[in-house]
Amino acid sequence: MERDQTVQQDDGTADKTARQNRRVVFGCLAALAVMGGITAASPTLYTMFCKATGYGGTTQRADSNTAKVLDRTLTVRFDSNVAPGLPWTFEPDVTKMDVKIGETALAFFRATNNSDKPVKGQAIFNVAPEAFGSYFNKIECFCFKEQTLQPHQTVEMPVTFFLDPKLVEDSSTALQPEVTLSYSFFPAEPKAAEVAPPQPKKGG
Repeated sequence: MERDQTVQQDDGTADKTARQNRRVVFGCLAALAVMGGITAASPTLYTMFCKATGYGGTTQRADSNTAKVLDRTLTVRFDSNVAPGLPWTFEPDVTKMDVKIGETALAFFRATNNSDKPVKGQAIFNVAPEAFGSYFNKIECFCFKEQTLQPHQTVEMPVTFFLDPKLVEDSSTALQPEVTLSYSFFPAEPKAAEVAPPQPKKGG
């Protein structure tokens, strides 16, 4: 009899655990569905979320640097890409630099318009590993606004940045020896005012 009661108690515990596990799974699926719905309905909100949290390797923006400079150096690598449809050459002046955590650093990228007409481009960016997104701060960057290059013009594009010392307190970044800052330039979408209105058809 005691053995039967023990079996019943074990079955009851197993059922309770199974129900709890199902609740957790359903809760996670519901949360993912909500996040997916928000992302699909509002890419702007998703972008704001990424910029605020560093999710997906999105860097932060800072007005100035008041961080304490640590006696530790990280290697920052630079990567550049150009999307199809943009007739530019785009590359970093140097492919890497050693930067002390907390110090303000300056890097340059070079862009050339290879076409015979003015072309606008817009850069998007991220860092890898993605965990560095919350600690990679930009003070000034060419990526903050659209860039217009005249026919065959070459320009130097600066980016001023620093690494937040708090990264040494994060287990996902504390032991990383390097981080990569990557840019991709895309053709800038024309503003409404720049798009010529349709001309009325002649004749009747």
